[in-house]
Amino acid sequence: MVYDFDRAIDRRATGSEKWGPFEGRDVLPMPVADMDFPAPPEVTDALRRRVDHGIFGYAQPTADLVATVTGMCAERYGWKVEPKWIVWLPGLVSGINVTCRAVGMPGDAVMTAVPVYPPFLTAPRNMKRDLVTVPLRCEGGTRWTFDWTELERACTPKTRLFLLCQPHNPVGRVFDRGEIERLAAFCRERNIVLCSDEIHCDLVLDDIPHVPTAALSPEIAANTITLMAPSKTFNLPGLGCAFAIIPDPKLRAAFNQAKAGIVPQVTVFGYAGCEAAYARGEPWRRALIRYLRANRDRVLSFVREELPGVETTPIEATYLAWLDVRALGLEDPVSHFIDHGLALSDGRFFQGPGYVRLNFGCPRETLEEGLGRLKAGVDALR
Repeated sequence: MVYDFDRAIDRRATGSEKWGPFEGRDVLPMPVADMDFPAPPEVTDALRRRVDHGIFGYAQPTADLVATVTGMCAERYGWKVEPKWIVWLPGLVSGINVTCRAVGMPGDAVMTAVPVYPPFLTAPRNMKRDLVTVPLRCEGGTRWTFDWTELERACTPKTRLFLLCQPHNPVGRVFDRGEIERLAAFCRERNIVLCSDEIHCDLVLDDIPHVPTAALSPEIAANTITLMAPSKTFNLPGLGCAFAIIPDPKLRAAFNQAKAGIVPQVTVFGYAGCEAAYARGEPWRRALIRYLRANRDRVLSFVREELPGVETTPIEATYLAWLDVRALGLEDPVSHFIDHGLALSDGRFFQGPGYVRLNFGCPRETLEEGLGRLKAGVDALR
């Protein structure tokens, strides 16, 4: 089947978190991390069948869905996941918050490396944990990695949890096996639980492997909570379906206790979309990766050739570009670019002041329009 990613769909007046705030204004929104592509037809067909059934009662995962998820982990990553390890969630953000509640006690510390996806910074405080952040290092201006010296320095006896984003949002790294093994050893030696948010694992753009953290060894698996979802890959965040994979029974029980009575069930549509995406969406995903790779390459070449004062680094995964605009000397980069018709994510919310994040998960025509507006904003400063 041929999939048309060039077709632009009008998302205004649909209640979109991404497009809604700018309705009636000549502003192109490229901040919120959902894509401007329709979901795979295999998913929409499955949702239509659920609608035609006409009964939308409380739902539970079917045996077919569980087999689909475990089969996907085995086929794609060589990771044997037991069905009992899976805990279903209505979204990754709730999973991050539940993890912070399940591990340690109020007043304990949660560590993460910044810049990072904003819920990593808000979830610990929501659960009355102290947040400890350690900046990632950008080696040679091209490769983001962990600062092991600073991690050692920042760790305290109260540090109970490390939140890892792998692949990383917003810097786009796929941390390699050696980096993740070293981080896992760092955590195990200090009795720190490792939570690995792998929501972008199926959006690796380069020919490099993603290895799930918990698949590295049984010892690492016993100390790891893995968070996954079809939502980013197949553009389904509005369906609200994700899952945690927790091999250790005590850790899994603590997680389930932390979500009891607070976290809502996944809906019939979430389960149906998840199963269809993983069971029948692989041809669409492969076509998407090819399209996103071309968009990524266009962004990188445009920044290099057309935007003096703007820098970025290689993007190995995701559909997000992390742009360093510090050299432009802007007090408020986001407001400046909105004034030139382009909305971007503010790096300050990631603990990356002076950066902006651009979402290139969109038709090529939309991307070109966004890049043109980005250039207009830069040119206006000359």
